Amino acid sequence: MAEDSANIEIAVKPATPVPLPDPTTPVLRIEGLVKAFGSFRAIDGVSLDIHSGEFFALLGPSGCGKTTLLRMLAGFETPDEGRILLAGNDIAPMLPHERPVNMMFQNYALFPHLSAYDNIAFGLRRAGMARGEIASRVAEMVALVRLDGLEKRKPDQLSGGQKQRVALARALARRPQVLLLDEPMAALDKKLRESTQTELMELQRRLGMTFIIVTHDQDEAMTVANRIGVMDAGRLEQVATPRRLYEEPASRWIAEFVGDVNVFEGEVTGREPHRLTIATGDTGEIVAAAPLMPLSESAVVVAIRPEKVRLARRGPATDALSAHAINRMDGVVVEANYLGGTTVYKLKLDGGAIVRAAAANTARLDVDAYGVGHRVVAWFTPDDCVVLDR
Repeated sequence: MAEDSANIEIAVKPATPVPLPDPTTPVLRIEGLVKAFGSFRAIDGVSLDIHSGEFFALLGPSGCGKTTLLRMLAGFETPDEGRILLAGNDIAPMLPHERPVNMMFQNYALFPHLSAYDNIAFGLRRAGMARGEIASRVAEMVALVRLDGLEKRKPDQLSGGQKQRVALARALARRPQVLLLDEPMAALDKKLRESTQTELMELQRRLGMTFIIVTHDQDEAMTVANRIGVMDAGRLEQVATPRRLYEEPASRWIAEFVGDVNVFEGEVTGREPHRLTIATGDTGEIVAAAPLMPLSESAVVVAIRPEKVRLARRGPATDALSAHAINRMDGVVVEANYLGGTTVYKLKLDGGAIVRAAAANTARLDVDAYGVGHRVVAWFTPDDCVVLDR
């Protein structure tokens, strides 16, 4: 807490003006960034373009380097190699207070002895803004994040969501060109987290500001971000829109990290235009759509999302099977978990493999549900499959 508070004090000094970006070029360009702590490379050659007005998410497991990258953008860590270009200017050598960038910390780092008003005004006062301008700016921020009536309260008199709003208002008060958010909703309960995500998206759209959020929560990243960069071991593994990241993962690791997925290992035994036949050990042959990128070898994995797996008592009709080359697998339901909007089934196929299927609960009663012990047919089409190098 003390360390973060010290960072806040540095970050709120007057920022060096930076020219507005050309809308046709990225507002932020990261080139070959490297950061090592001893022999450990926390950031290993990261390059990335982020555009003006974009809501960008850095997603990855703990220790993957996403917070270190964010701290380098803020100026709290110095790159060993590479450049950070903001509106065409290299800000890597700049001190935090020289950058038109502000960071909202995971623990909010509010000053406990100051009221909500004074926390928001803190950076403006250190920047030498006139008292009347400060009052006007704080009032604007209070209205923006809906803190009306709470200005005089100290942090210990505020709820978790209210503290977050104060921290957000303080970070926005100096009107940074880029706002950095380090897991800002980690301390909120599920319901408040969901409503706050919606409010944050609306706020970002209204301001037209570039937001970069770090999170390990996949649902959060998929909800708020225009694009997501997935990190692992200090590297960017894939940068894509939420839909493309989920539907077209670039690797087996991405497929297994983002969402739930069934993965079957196999060998390519047949090739037709736009189709592959893959022999698997315990699920038989799978007919899959050919990937857009060529495979490097015949040893592959077939990834299928649970919601793509349909269940039936007898399976699809024979004519549909031949017309669409539907993949059919027989098995028994060994687990059924009702989750409200969906039910997630775990099936044990006759070949021994375990398959997960997710079905929407479209009926109020369980007339279409399958119980433990029921024999069912799991089926999916070639277009439901993603084929990746093993």
